[in-house]
Amino acid sequence: MRPRDRDYASARALWNGMIDRRPALVARCRGEDDVIASVDFARDNLLPLAVRGGGHGVAGHALCDGGLVVDLSEMTDIDVHPERRTARAQGGCTLGDLDRATQRYGLAAPLGVVSATGIAGLTLSGGMGWLRRKHALSCDNLVSAGLVTADGKLLTASGSENQDLFWAIRGGGGNFGVVTSFEYRLHRVGPRVFLCHVYYPMECAGEVLRACERYVAEVPDEVAPLAVLGRIPRAEEYPAVVHGEPFVALFAVSTGAGEAAAEEGERALRPLREIAEPLCDLSEVTTYTEAQKFLDDDYPDGGRYYWKSANAPELSDNLIESLTEHAAAAPSPDSTIDVWYQGGAMARVAEESTAFANRGARYLVGIEGNWGHPADSERNVAWVRDTFAAMRHFTTGGVYLNFPGFLEEGEQLLREGYGSNYERLSEVKAKYDPGNLFRFNANIAPKG
Repeated sequence: MRPRDRDYASARALWNGMIDRRPALVARCRGEDDVIASVDFARDNLLPLAVRGGGHGVAGHALCDGGLVVDLSEMTDIDVHPERRTARAQGGCTLGDLDRATQRYGLAAPLGVVSATGIAGLTLSGGMGWLRRKHALSCDNLVSAGLVTADGKLLTASGSENQDLFWAIRGGGGNFGVVTSFEYRLHRVGPRVFLCHVYYPMECAGEVLRACERYVAEVPDEVAPLAVLGRIPRAEEYPAVVHGEPFVALFAVSTGAGEAAAEEGERALRPLREIAEPLCDLSEVTTYTEAQKFLDDDYPDGGRYYWKSANAPELSDNLIESLTEHAAAAPSPDSTIDVWYQGGAMARVAEESTAFANRGARYLVGIEGNWGHPADSERNVAWVRDTFAAMRHFTTGGVYLNFPGFLEEGEQLLREGYGSNYERLSEVKAKYDPGNLFRFNANIAPKG
């Protein structure tokens, strides 16, 4: 597809409306042979090459100006093996695609928290969702992957084939090739679960965050809460009397399986709903696939997004005070600051076992600038950057490279994201992509 073609405008549209790039060619691939031909063409003609999976990456690496985009959006086949508890999904699948396929058997892969997210970008840079404390990250549940490398070869990466490549793609991003398929280990979850979705007044932030901290310390790794600081949306599902009110919310999804899972989940999550008098409590019994979608409306296609992140070792009084102050100062009512409670299974994987780093961090602070109008971009980006700078006083280094801003800090940020694994990743990069063909990502320079 070229700029003069009728569908070009839609082919270059991404979820993040901040991204406006004009590739020379878009190759809508239907299979691995198309991907190989596209990679060969870009390499042989010295064209910049970008890879589009779900097109949901906040940094917008799925497009490049003047180059070729390998578009996997039509590669969405999924093959579930319930007896082996595995599923193989093509690289254009979204979380929603995979959840629908696996939940037919009461199974799930640990994925993210917004169903429109592509599995590819999510998994390659880690993949944190509601199952992270019980079943670890998306990349930790990867059994094997098929990918096309810079020389146009189709390789399998697994624990027994191309082991160095398999290590690298579990956290090292899209640096090593076009991943055309992902095979995941599945776990029994649902089909009905309990969704905790409760909003407290912002003045209770310290009490709520600390209560959740104690809760996580006292319960098994069944629950992976997410705390959110923001303002109540002016939407019909929220009581009109609280519209626009500053809040601290707790979200969590029960992770049990079987007929009694939802009721057991309601009892297990009840302490998170009884910390103080809530502004509103939208918690409910629902299906796992619906729970995976409950945040979708907060992130519409074409909205404008700029997110950064920082790991924190503790929820100190000063950090909590800073979180509340910066959340209140957000120029957009749709922006939030999120606190991901980490640990459990994701922390028990050894740091050197995969390329994903900073596993020991107890908290991830996500700073989400979300807004609608282009004219508001400068002040919203500035708010995220100011908040990120303030958070650095409370962190020990380390970021989540699925929330990287636009990677404007360069190698400094990459080294924080990849941690002690950076040098080994650079060596693997030099082996499989010495010319850095795959550079539209959280890019690692080949070791030379």
